[in-house]
Amino acid sequence: MRRASFGLLLVLSGSLLSSDVSESDVLFLKIQELENELSILRNELENQAFLIEKLTSEIDTNQTEQLTEETDSNDLEVNFRFEGINDLQSMDEIYSNAISSLESGNLSQSKEFFDFFVSNFPDSEKTPLSLFWLGEIAFAQNDLVSSKNYFLDLITGFEDHWRVPVAHKRLGDISLKNDDIEEAKAKYKFVIQNYSDNSVSSIVLQILENME
Repeated sequence: MRRASFGLLLVLSGSLLSSDVSESDVLFLKIQELENELSILRNELENQAFLIEKLTSEIDTNQTEQLTEETDSNDLEVNFRFEGINDLQSMDEIYSNAISSLESGNLSQSKEFFDFFVSNFPDSEKTPLSLFWLGEIAFAQNDLVSSKNYFLDLITGFEDHWRVPVAHKRLGDISLKNDDIEEAKAKYKFVIQNYSDNSVSSIVLQILENME
């Protein structure tokens, strides 16, 4: 396009010169053409600047959305990982939320609270109870591997806790669900032999009788 304009200028210049047009008029025409080209270049630069600004804005928006998603996914940790995390008020709040979620039937949320409690609050009573409920939740969700691991953590870490007999019985239930009949019977008999005074023994005895 610039070559065509320049060619046209030459033609006009020749025509004008042949008509006794002064050199100053030719110079004026050249200046006008240069001004037109500068105007075109200015428009192109403005368009490029607009596109760059738009692209930068989109990148900033995407980064903000990604940061928001990462923050949302860690809400539980953000809410409770504060200075003084081991104080009694924090412990009671987390455990209370876990129990409330359990009672309302929100097992997934309850599991998150119990897991958080076990990971952050050493407590001789609530930690084994949290492990017990984690095992129960996993059992209800048919996650037998996780359920077994939670009950084993309870048994090995808190062998004198009052929920341990039920944890042993649950290990028998898990074996039964896995069709390991002999292992289930062995675990049920272990409960009867070692926790005969516990009410869970009568339940286990009835299960054994039904298996015969």
